[in-house]
Amino acid sequence: MENIFGGSKPFRSYWETYLSKGLLLIFVVDSADHSRLPEAKKYLHQLIAANPVLPLVVFANKQDLEAAYHITDIHEALALSEVGNDRKMFLFGTHLTKNGSEIPSTMQDAKDLIAQLAADVQ
Repeated sequence: MENIFGGSKPFRSYWETYLSKGLLLIFVVDSADHSRLPEAKKYLHQLIAANPVLPLVVFANKQDLEAAYHITDIHEALALSEVGNDRKMFLFGTHLTKNGSEIPSTMQDAKDLIAQLAADVQ
């Protein structure tokens, strides 16, 4: 069963219901939107608090933009060191290619990892 929910307000009421049925949590953050990182951190930690062992994959998107925070800055801004020692956690820097026709190697690696994590849980 695959459930994908966005982070905007109308969907937040569904998070708890579907998170308990999920195999892993994929969290996407805009690396260039510095002002919203505290909000992203708040919601990420709210989501992971309910399940201390649920694998977590974080995508730091828009890494190709000049204003984007570096991966280490995203790690710190989201307080990923506080997610717990029992949780598998992965952080990927991502971006779309100029024409969108090719998949960056990072995204292929992430896709393979997500498939493996989901298979391990089932």
